[in-house]
Amino acid sequence: MDKIIAIGCLVFLGFLGFGQEIEEGVLWNPNIRLTWADFNGKVPPAAVPAATTASGISYTYSANLLHHEVHLDYEVNAYFYPNESWYKPEVCDENTLSHEQLHFDISELFARKMRDRLERTSFSDDVKAEIRKIYKEILEELKDFQDQYDWETNFSRNREKQLEWNQKIAKALQAN
Repeated sequence: MDKIIAIGCLVFLGFLGFGQEIEEGVLWNPNIRLTWADFNGKVPPAAVPAATTASGISYTYSANLLHHEVHLDYEVNAYFYPNESWYKPEVCDENTLSHEQLHFDISELFARKMRDRLERTSFSDDVKAEIRKIYKEILEELKDFQDQYDWETNFSRNREKQLEWNQKIAKALQAN
């Protein structure tokens, strides 16, 4: 194994599928918060949710075998996809926007979790499959966490729970 370079898939959360072309996403940044102007997608006909945030994790890596040891260089990032994200202006408010921002922030937490897993893993010759497995596990955990978040906050309608989640995620982002 001389050198392997791979690019991970982008995963949209919510009610979205995979398209043929993936738009360039907005990289997560702790100093930039989403605004409703960032949500450029079309509201699907008969859509039930008030808004949908398309966010996900992508990765790239290269691996080199040096002295019978795999050395990995990687980049893992969380992205927001404006053209796949939408909202209904007539039913959304700042609380809804805060809820949607947290979906993006949660994606960043799981990007960090993947970076940590990659850092702590000793890879074999099958590094491509091993990274893919880690990625799939992280995505499954991310999906479950996002679902729990929506369920507990009732999609932002439970304001008390929403505030708890805001604090929980802000604390987690500061800790990592």
